[in-house]
Amino acid sequence: MKCDAVIVGAGIVGLACALKLNLAHPKKKIIVLEKEDRAAQHQTGNNSGVIHSGIYYKPGSLKAKNCIEGYNQLLHFCRSYDVPFDICGKIILASSHDELPRLHALFQRGQQNGLSGIRLLSSGEIKEIEPFAEGVAGIFVPQTGIVDYKRVAEKFTELLLKRGVEIWYNVRVAALRTMPDCVEAVTNGEVLTASVAVNCAGLHSDRVARNSFPNLDVRIIPFRGEYYKLKPHSEKLVRGLIYPVPDPAFPFLGVHFTKQIDGGVEAGPNAVLAYKREGYRKRDISLRDMWETVSWHGFQKVARRYWKVGVEEMIRSYSKKQFVHSLQKLVPSIKESDLEAGGAGVRAQACSRSGELLDDFFFLEDKHVVHVCNAPSPAATSSLSIGETIAQRAALHFS
Repeated sequence: MKCDAVIVGAGIVGLACALKLNLAHPKKKIIVLEKEDRAAQHQTGNNSGVIHSGIYYKPGSLKAKNCIEGYNQLLHFCRSYDVPFDICGKIILASSHDELPRLHALFQRGQQNGLSGIRLLSSGEIKEIEPFAEGVAGIFVPQTGIVDYKRVAEKFTELLLKRGVEIWYNVRVAALRTMPDCVEAVTNGEVLTASVAVNCAGLHSDRVARNSFPNLDVRIIPFRGEYYKLKPHSEKLVRGLIYPVPDPAFPFLGVHFTKQIDGGVEAGPNAVLAYKREGYRKRDISLRDMWETVSWHGFQKVARRYWKVGVEEMIRSYSKKQFVHSLQKLVPSIKESDLEAGGAGVRAQACSRSGELLDDFFFLEDKHVVHVCNAPSPAATSSLSIGETIAQRAALHFS
């Protein structure tokens, strides 16, 4: 089987890449390969649905550039195809005076990234937006919104099929083999030959990339994020989105409250090491996945450096009381009885050999292959921008 381009993975980034490539090159034959029986089953379908503004990311970074550009493209797409969304804004709270320097640094970063309308809040002004929230100070970010990314992915899929792009489900890619003038995608059914392949395999992206780079310097470490839901009688405690000031040492934002586009409020997620790359339950274990994590020198360095934080996250995973204690820093009146069990997602977090948790998007290129090796949050918000960037790189191989 021959085609012009193969996309590995039908998550929101893979679908956006296929769409952008098709729009720029409508006569090229593009095939998307997905190991599940439908699209958007992992990171895309299990996130909190936040449309990120770009306030958190280092100015000039790939995250900052793609988040802001992707934000604008995403809103235009949702308006064009009647995908429901809500730009409800959010507040970021400093719970103590010790957090004020980080809060002000975050405010300055938002200004540097071109966010207009963001403003610092006093404790009284916080109450005007979120009556049950408390903090010594805060930031209001009007650009933040909510959407169902699964619906966005479904619309991407619908458009791709209408435009002649093929999506093959239940097809697992075992290897991408680069040849002098093409790339071969070895699957569980057959071998596809293409001018270019794009690796958007998410939680398995490093495994696919090691076909091209046997000594790849990053490894995907899976972190499970667990949620609770506010019971209907407690939803009045939260009007929109309430976040803590994040710890700059970690690429996670801390447990927070998120209004949902279809109603309800989620609380979370935490960030606990998963024992399986697609391990959405505590009892999900893969010996292969666990070994690849714990044997990675980079993870061992992270574990030695941040073991206390890891233990705290593990305790919070198993103790609802501790989870609620973290939420009470934002909304003190929240009680255990206000929460019921929610869902979980697994984040693909790239970890370098030197022990760094990569905080930016990370792409690698080989002959005829573009690898997306790190695309955590805000990848969903940024998907159309990331897809455009990848499509432009991939198209260079058509000639």
